[in-house]
Amino acid sequence: MKLLRGRKTFTVPMNAMSDVAFLLLIFIMLVSLINYRREVKIEYPEAERAKRTSAEKNLEIWIDRHGGLYLEGLPADLETIETALGNTYRSAPDTRVHIIADKNTPYIHVNSVLEILQLLQYRVLSLVVRGD
Repeated sequence: MKLLRGRKTFTVPMNAMSDVAFLLLIFIMLVSLINYRREVKIEYPEAERAKRTSAEKNLEIWIDRHGGLYLEGLPADLETIETALGNTYRSAPDTRVHIIADKNTPYIHVNSVLEILQLLQYRVLSLVVRGD
């Protein structure tokens, strides 16, 4: 029996090539976004718009440029401020806390007060800035 050996041609269907190219493009775009890191340059401006609050329901914490803490104008330490904030929150939870820091105060001193507020879950807070 004689077998016919002819050349068999292999053809790639071109109809599906556009679908494959489209899926490959989507895959490459998604993979490239995974490793994408955005960096944003931030400038810390002074307040452009101020909101006035009532003066009778405020608790003021002053921080001088050397990190000295003052509660309502009197020298205090972090424990005193924490106790006063806890008592104020229990008696009047809508009392607004004003943090008034010198422009040249290192942020670590402001952050120590913010950590106390975060620990007490105090949500009525204003950072006082210079208004023009």
